Amino acid sequence: MTDIEKTDVLIVGAGPTGLTLAVELARRGIRHRIVERAPEPAYGSKGKGLQPRTLEIFDDLGVTGRILPVSTLYPPLRVRIGRVPVYQGRMHKLAAATDAVPYPMVLMHPQWRTEAVLRERLAELGGKVEYGVELAGFEQDAQGVTARLRTGTGRGTDAGGGAGRGMGTGSGTGTGTGTGTGTGTTLRAGYLVAADGGKSTVRKALGIGFTGETREEERMALADVRVEGLGRDHIHVWVRPGKGMIALYPMAGTDSFQLLASLRPGVTPDLTQAGFQRLFRERSMLRGVRITSLQWSSLYRVNIRLADRYRVGRVFLAGDAVHVHSPAGGQGLNTGVQDAYNLGWKLARVLGGAPRALLDTYEEERRPIAARVLGLSTDLHEKKSIKRDEETYQLNVGYRGSSLARDGGGDRVPDGPLRLADGSVARMFDLLRGPHFTLLSPDPAPVVPGGPEVRAYAPAEPYGGRRHTLVRPDGYVGIATDSPDELAAYLALV
Repeated sequence: MTDIEKTDVLIVGAGPTGLTLAVELARRGIRHRIVERAPEPAYGSKGKGLQPRTLEIFDDLGVTGRILPVSTLYPPLRVRIGRVPVYQGRMHKLAAATDAVPYPMVLMHPQWRTEAVLRERLAELGGKVEYGVELAGFEQDAQGVTARLRTGTGRGTDAGGGAGRGMGTGSGTGTGTGTGTGTGTTLRAGYLVAADGGKSTVRKALGIGFTGETREEERMALADVRVEGLGRDHIHVWVRPGKGMIALYPMAGTDSFQLLASLRPGVTPDLTQAGFQRLFRERSMLRGVRITSLQWSSLYRVNIRLADRYRVGRVFLAGDAVHVHSPAGGQGLNTGVQDAYNLGWKLARVLGGAPRALLDTYEEERRPIAARVLGLSTDLHEKKSIKRDEETYQLNVGYRGSSLARDGGGDRVPDGPLRLADGSVARMFDLLRGPHFTLLSPDPAPVVPGGPEVRAYAPAEPYGGRRHTLVRPDGYVGIATDSPDELAAYLALV
């Protein structure tokens, strides 16, 4: 009998969500495979805005330092109706870094480069993306997931994480068969995580509802283009009554622009270089600006949907597989990164012996966040608002009310200097950085059989006014208490 390959976690989809999860697992020494149906990395600026909270997460994962030198603030917006300027201003209010918030502004960074940075970090940790590998089907039981993988069937995609298409519909355990030909292998995994996009075949195979709406009449053409004759110090927007809107964003760290153009219902767009040139001239009424090359293009329909469930047994969904947004507010990619950051440490702990009930808190914590973010992005879209503020930065996202938030827990721990009992001063994010729990207490961490790694630091003054504050690996307070017994009981849960 042929031996079946084994791993702890199979990740389907190598967009930002899947890559974030792979990095999280790799730095914890968790065996994993990450497969992507496309034959090569996706190219396209797509989700180009990194929110402050995402930058904090990437700081912890060791990639923010690679992003900062080649990213920029969003430049000012300049809006014209035809040739007439009608508005100029910034989408985001300028803010300086503070001790508590080291990354106060949204940064422009094309999605293809965000994925490249995460792949680079994954490689440093010993992992890699397996391109051209399709999830053809799977079954699960009480002990794990048996996945059928097929190689040599991938085709290019503009979805950035679109692995697994062609699985079909299956039974409640997630069975299905792929289409096309290729070499097949069987993999046995402890868990499967689908980060395979809004058209997730894993979600469909599980029979999970995707509640919401697709606004077929609200479509946009997207493209990455090089442009001659246009300055790069502004985001350029033209609105021509009766024709539509077109916008050009100078992409950070490149010589290209991201082009967005609204489409009228029933119109079949010409997504060629010549087609985009005609669209630009029609709406801007400028003749001295020329699109010199087309690097990537896509057609976008407004989808606003939330999955009814985030998990069936040992199979989890994350990112666009469970929530799709309008582009307003730049929430989609960033919310997916946070999904992975929440799920990663919980999978690692359960694989390390923590109670399996810990995995129930993934949906408990993340689904309400996604519902709220969907409401925010939809509201911004419907109001056609260009203004962004702290509500979209995701620094206020927290888990108060979660079963893992005990005695005042659930809030994000801000950065800043922390004076320790020995008189030294440490930066909070330096103490938190890594896969461990962090205890701020004058006492050592309780010894809990099978418990997590805890690094303890004694602050000069009680942090938050409590003797013991335990910070989760994702930077949120788990419990703040004066009772060592309550602290030990919490550690036994995680």
